[in-house]
Parts: sequence; C-alpha cells; structure tokens
Amino acid sequence: MSEDTRKNIGARSAKPQSGRTSPSAAARSLVGDTPKKKTPVTKASEVKKAAAAKEADPGTAKAPAAKKAGPAKKPAAAKKTAAKKAAPAKKTTPSASARSTATGTRLRAVTDDDAARVAAEAAQEAQRRTRTAGPAPAAAGIPLDEVASAVIQATQRVFGTDWDKRVATLFAALRRRLSGDYEVDEFGFDPQITDVLVGAVEPLAEKWFRLEVRGVENIPATGGALLVANHSGTVPIDGLITGYAVKKYAGRNLRPLGADLVFSLPFVGQVARKVGATLACTEDAERLLSSGELAGVWPEGFKGIGKPYAERYKLQRFGRGGFVSSAMRAQVPIVPVSIVGAEEIYPLIGNVPSLARLLGVPYLPITPFFPLLGPLGLIPLPSKWIIEFGEPIRTDAYEPESAEDPMLLFNVTDQVRETIQQTLYSLLVDRGSAFF
Repeated sequence: MSEDTRKNIGARSAKPQSGRTSPSAAARSLVGDTPKKKTPVTKASEVKKAAAAKEADPGTAKAPAAKKAGPAKKPAAAKKTAAKKAAPAKKTTPSASARSTATGTRLRAVTDDDAARVAAEAAQEAQRRTRTAGPAPAAAGIPLDEVASAVIQATQRVFGTDWDKRVATLFAALRRRLSGDYEVDEFGFDPQITDVLVGAVEPLAEKWFRLEVRGVENIPATGGALLVANHSGTVPIDGLITGYAVKKYAGRNLRPLGADLVFSLPFVGQVARKVGATLACTEDAERLLSSGELAGVWPEGFKGIGKPYAERYKLQRFGRGGFVSSAMRAQVPIVPVSIVGAEEIYPLIGNVPSLARLLGVPYLPITPFFPLLGPLGLIPLPSKWIIEFGEPIRTDAYEPESAEDPMLLFNVTDQVRETIQQTLYSLLVDRGSAFF
C-alpha cells in the first residue's frame, strides 16, 4: 500500500473524532437503531371537513387516505373540536347542559316556548303572593300593614266604629258654615256647633270617664224643664259632660245658665253662646223655659268647683232659690241631677288667692300634678262617672204668683238640694273605687 493511500485512510478515520455529533445520533449508531419516520398530525380544518362529509353521507365520507398513515392517534384538541362540530345544533340552557354532563343522561332541551311559560307562571305566583301578603314592609323591617291595622283599630276603639260617619258629618257642617247655610236663635245658639261638640266629647265621656247614665226617662221628651245639678271638679267639665249626656241619650239640647265670668272671657264667652249657654239671670231663664227648652243650672257656682278635695261630694249652699222662682213662673218641672266622678279629675289640694285676685279669677288651683308637670297636669284623671237624672219635682201645683213667697222658695230649694245629696251618697256606694 502506498503512502498516499495510508494518508487517506487515516484522514477518514480521524475526521469523525474531530467533528461534533449529536448524542442521540451517536447512541442510536451504537445500538444499531434507526430513527423512525414522524407521524403526520391531522389538521383541525381537515377534521372539520371530514365531520361535515360524514354528517352528509355517513356511509361514504372518509378521511383523506394520504393523511392516515400508521397507527397514529388524533390529538385531544382535535377530538374535542370534532365532537363539538359533530354534535346536533340545539339550543340548551346552561343548567340543562351541566346536569346532562354531570349525570350522564340526555335531557330535553328547553325551548323558547318553555321559557315563556315558566316566566308567565312566575309572574302569576308573584302577583298572588303580593295580594296575600299586602304591602311590603319598610326597609327598616317595620310591618306597615300591621301598623296601619293597629291604628285603625285604635281609632275605632276611641271614636267608635262609626268614626267615618262622624268625619263626614263634620265636613258637611263645615261646608254649610262656609256657604252660610246655618241659623242661630236669639241667644246665639248654633245647633251645628253643638253636634260637632258632641262628637268631640264622646271619646272623653265614654272611653276616658266610662260614663254611666241613669234615669234618662225622667227628662221630658217635649216642653220645658229645669235641670239642677251639683257642681265640682276644679274645672267645670261636669257641665260639658251633662250636656253631652242629655243630647246623646235624651236627644235634646241642654241650654246652660252660666255666670257673668264665663261670658266676660274673650274666647270662652263666644263658644258658650254658640253651644246654647246664656246668662244666669231670671229674665233669660224664664224666656228659655217658657219657649219649651231644657235649661241647666249649677247653683253651687264657683264655691262648688273650687272646694278642697277633702270636702268632696259635700254640697254647698244653693243660693236664694232664684232657679226655683223661674221654674214656678214658667210652670215647668225641676229635674234634680246627681253627678259622681267630677270631684276626682283634678283633686284640689291648694289655692293661691293673691295671684287669683291679680288674674281676676275666683281661685288659682293647685293639684298633685299642676303646676308641677306643666301642661301635662291639665290632663284630667280617668275617674268613673255616673250621672243620674232624678224624678221631676212639679211646680205647676203652685200658682205663678207663689214665686214671690221666700219661705216657699226656700223649702223647694232645700228639697232639691237634699235629693241630690242623698243620691250622691248612694251613687258613691254603687260606684266603689273612683278609678278601678
């Protein structure tokens, strides 16, 4: 072998040592393994075409032969894409799809008609619940429907079940007042104002004082009569309640005879005239009685309402008998009236005479709650009231000229006073406790 040949052989053997060969290729050359051919990956677009062809003709649609070489598997992404495209194109709700996937069962797809029907049923159910439950509660959690029901029940309990009729009557009277469609008599009496006042006093008399009225049949249904009652209570509420009882239970208007002080007050005098009161003088009393009206008188006057609580239900003097002479001249009966309950509404425990004279009033009362509690002390205590109308004392047995006899007037006056006093004692026993 020549020298040139040896050089060439050495050069070919040395060349692989100096060159760089990849480890995987070197390893395969040592074990004698040959690299395998790469499996072609089917593209997603071709899978889509194959799925569409199969759906059109499942028997003849096949994937291209050139692309299916060897046992290579389709990638997961291609499978999912093909499955989505091969599935039937139906509209299903997310909840139905989720349930179908989780349980492995096939559910019926919800159509638009089903959704409309369910929405209509839901609307009907919401309407039914709204009608049943009533108004929705406030944001703060207060049940407005229960509050409204409680207010209505309280109104009916205080003002009666016919409170709506009373409100209608009040507005009707107000309309007539504004239009000038009302009348007053020669004394200034306004019947419409009396009707309104009776409706306003009723809750106080019936609910607060729990008034009990006896002997209504002794009040004459027609013609004149003189009602004579005891006076008490620090504030003359007994006259107001007596007028209410006569109107409510006898159906007649009581015309009170008041003192001069009542009509000298700015506002009180005008209201007194409107409700039928007039001055307690012989002339006015005779005119009322002769015209067939019911007149009321409280002979004790300010001495009766201003007496201390320790002297309650002890009648003061009835004056000189002026009311008896008026009844005799008018030839009308005298009805004694006994009132129990007024003594306890403002228990009088003191008086300030000097301040009373300065203010021009008969007395300035001091009660357990006034002036200690201020305006709250003016609220009357809820004592139980009983008003009894006694048997009439006839005066027509005497001649009208007998009204000039002082002894006769004194005897009749004393008879009326003793009748009222004895009736008060019996009513106190019947009533029992003043407040319970």
